[in-house]
Amino acid sequence: MRKTDLLAILERLDLHPSRTLGQNFLVDENCLEALVQAANPLAGETVLEIGPGTGVLTERLLASGCQVTAIEFDSRLYSFLQEKFLGEKRLRLIHADACRVDYAELFPIETPFRVIANLPYSCASPLLAKLADLVHSPTSLHVLLQLEMAERLTANVGTKEYGSLTARLAIRYASSIVRRVPHGVFFPPPEIDSAFLRMTRLPQETTREVLKRADALINAAFAQRRKQARRLLAGVAPDVDWNTALAQLGLPETVRAEDISPRQYLTLAML
Repeated sequence: MRKTDLLAILERLDLHPSRTLGQNFLVDENCLEALVQAANPLAGETVLEIGPGTGVLTERLLASGCQVTAIEFDSRLYSFLQEKFLGEKRLRLIHADACRVDYAELFPIETPFRVIANLPYSCASPLLAKLADLVHSPTSLHVLLQLEMAERLTANVGTKEYGSLTARLAIRYASSIVRRVPHGVFFPPPEIDSAFLRMTRLPQETTREVLKRADALINAAFAQRRKQARRLLAGVAPDVDWNTALAQLGLPETVRAEDISPRQYLTLAML
């Protein structure tokens, strides 16, 4: 969709893009096409789209033969999409806050699904955490989001960008930045660039209980990341000899949260 077309729609809807809602509309056809090709939607698969906006990505997903569930929070855009896709049987359109949706109800365990979306900046972090924590989580996610967030989610151990969300997602998904997206391809243009992030679910060799325990250890360690991790980990599992546990992983007693890898957190959660 060209910027002139978008502006005409926004004027008709009397809609002024909200920074609070993270409404930045993609207006570059070449960029949109490149993102769709990278995601490679296939006929018959189930796709979740968050924040469809004016439906430019939704159109591409439906044209690929996907079964699409699209969740739109803005009531005017929701009404616009209802009219635009009237009679489209492969689209399930939901008017809701994506961070409060019951995804387990939307996608029963026998229905594998993945996410392809231009995520609103305002909800990327809590939404990704919620989706990754599902018992029946997406098989993959291809999402457009803030470059800063993408770099955080792909950060290396030992860097300041490496944090609790990085580690919690990394024990579940392998993440990589597909391409950097300049801020000028959006309207209104955000202050920073974006990135297209690919997340592929890892084969799980452990139980959900261990994953939740790993989450608790990660959250505790990063809550005060400048302190020695063993003291913080002991608050979650006081029965563990943390000096010995860390030593078995080749980690010093003085290790801090950012120097423990996602795999090491998972191993510690198995103790």
